[in-house]
Amino acid sequence: MKKILTLTALGVVLACSNANASGFFLKEQSAAAQGNAYAGATAGAEDISYSFFNPAGLTRHKGTQIELGGTWISPNSSARNSNNEFGEHNDYMGNIVHPAASPMAYFSHQINEKWTAGLSMNTPYGMITKYGDDWSGRFHGTLSKIISATFTPMVAYKANDKLSFGAGLQIQYIEAKLRNGVRKDLQVAVIEDKATLQGTTVDLGYQLGALYELNEGTRFGIGYRSQVRHKLQGDIEFDGLLGAMGMNQDISTRLTTPASLTIGAYHEINNDWAVMAEYNRVYWSSFKNLVIEGEKNGQMSFTPERWKDTSFYAFGVSKKLDEQWKLRLGIAYEQGAVGTEYRTPRIPDSSRLWYSAGLEYKYNDKLTFNVGYTYIDADKAKVNLRGNHYGDEGRGAFNATYTNKVNILAGSITYNF
Repeated sequence: MKKILTLTALGVVLACSNANASGFFLKEQSAAAQGNAYAGATAGAEDISYSFFNPAGLTRHKGTQIELGGTWISPNSSARNSNNEFGEHNDYMGNIVHPAASPMAYFSHQINEKWTAGLSMNTPYGMITKYGDDWSGRFHGTLSKIISATFTPMVAYKANDKLSFGAGLQIQYIEAKLRNGVRKDLQVAVIEDKATLQGTTVDLGYQLGALYELNEGTRFGIGYRSQVRHKLQGDIEFDGLLGAMGMNQDISTRLTTPASLTIGAYHEINNDWAVMAEYNRVYWSSFKNLVIEGEKNGQMSFTPERWKDTSFYAFGVSKKLDEQWKLRLGIAYEQGAVGTEYRTPRIPDSSRLWYSAGLEYKYNDKLTFNVGYTYIDADKAKVNLRGNHYGDEGRGAFNATYTNKVNILAGSITYNF
């Protein structure tokens, strides 16, 4: 029983991945910032969507504003030469990461000269990966689907002409569905079944930020997003014999999503040109173990994960083409969070390069449009699971090589009342 629950529930955390971000943290929350590959996201404060990275930037926006937008994420992730210790082999597995849409909405209201309130609605996690039920890596995962929504009420305070502070409360909902093959030795025979896990949770975190304006054209920002301690509650169901044997039951697992610290700078060279930079550190090393609790059996498994902290570096430039149009360009490098020994088919994560471009069109003083495009070229991701980790007895060893590329298109409309 312990092995079966480990097989299925391990993916609760890992299924949050998408090929466009290390681990399972998605940056795609601003069409304007995406045009610069998120360089200057904590310092630019160019529209209210930048509050996702630094709520202190809301003090730069007057009156009442609303921004609506969305991102279309189209990854291409293929597995080659996959094989398991049971002698099964697949030469090539199609595109196993499905496209997804990520909506976003922001609202801000200037209360007075000192205080500004805001609200954001985002989907920071979301993906579908799907393999055939009979592929060679089925014991490590065949379906990983997650839907999320985060609501963040925020407040920003302008201490003086140079310094602002901001804070927000993250209210986060996650729904996950996972599926994989199960292999169990009953001594008299080895049977194979298929298992599905579903679970949901709503939990709280916070964010903090500060913005320092050296002068009208130069500013520095810092943003911090806290850990969010999740406890997913759900159930596990088997398609065949194991379900008939009474293996179905309620389970839960705890997950602490990592804290992240971001520092950025923005500088206007003249009236037309601006440059910006960003550094982001995500503290994935907090994700050390995964413990599964069963309703009937108490602690069912203990799985070491051993993820590592990652860094993200971005540089960007923008050029005002005229009074209405602005061009944005950016490049970034992002480290992967998982090493070869612990990388799984659910999250073929690796380091990657971002190439971004964007356009802004200011229709008038009230209405602004933004579009951003990013192409991500990821390193090859090798999976080399040797089957010797605690809890691997039922899954076995598995090897594969992944190639990952991503196209991202974002758009938004901002209206100033």
